[in-house]
Amino acid sequence: MPRYFALLDFNGTRFAGWQRQPKDPSVQARIENALSTLLGQPISIMGCGRTDAGVHAVNYVFHFDHELLLDADQLRYKLNKILPNDILIRSLSTVEAEKHARFSATQRTYQYLLSTQPSVFQAHHFYTYPYPDPLKPELLNEAAEMLLSYEDFYPFCKSNSDTEHYKCLLTYCRWEEVEPSKWVFTIRSNRFLRGMVRLITGMCLNLVRGQMTLQQLEQCLEEQKRLPQPWSAPAHGLYLVDVQYPEDPFNDQKSSALFFPA
Repeated sequence: MPRYFALLDFNGTRFAGWQRQPKDPSVQARIENALSTLLGQPISIMGCGRTDAGVHAVNYVFHFDHELLLDADQLRYKLNKILPNDILIRSLSTVEAEKHARFSATQRTYQYLLSTQPSVFQAHHFYTYPYPDPLKPELLNEAAEMLLSYEDFYPFCKSNSDTEHYKCLLTYCRWEEVEPSKWVFTIRSNRFLRGMVRLITGMCLNLVRGQMTLQQLEQCLEEQKRLPQPWSAPAHGLYLVDVQYPEDPFNDQKSSALFFPA
């Protein structure tokens, strides 16, 4: 049975996350409903990972199976005609039957977008830092560098997570001021725990505000215990921006990972 990989972007503002929910709208449900309508039978899709309510994605990947060999370009065109304008299918491609959108992924990259200047036009697309404390790049990146020295991240996992272990292999973690007043936090790993990126972002901003210290961060990582004042940064600043696979079918079609909404 042919397997199809899809590359898409979505604005998560009005969705309860990627994963289908019993009552609330989800990205997965909208795509499954659209595919089922076009193909005349129930279609289930598997995403590369969950996202929280309000989180956005660029270069997200899902897969589905269908017994017929489909015209991928035609299907993509028809899907985009009936999907809402906050979901965009950018590419469809057939892949090997054993390739899996979630379990075949080797790297995932998230970016958190933050501005120190208020904007009435971008309230849902980046987090506006509301405090007078200036951001301190040296302190932010000292914390980011410390994280790269560890493999277990219990301090940055939601308490109701059902994960079997807390190991993540971080390969990149850095804050950058990409233009005046606009900051991007980029983090890359083979996997992420539930709520991990937002908790790490919140921890970094708590350091800047003096709500905790680097010594406390190191102690929590060494002892694998909860942070003294955990704060999950608001969802609307977070983007899943890249998912990597061996022999990636979308290598030449992905959007740039580093960006900031105009």
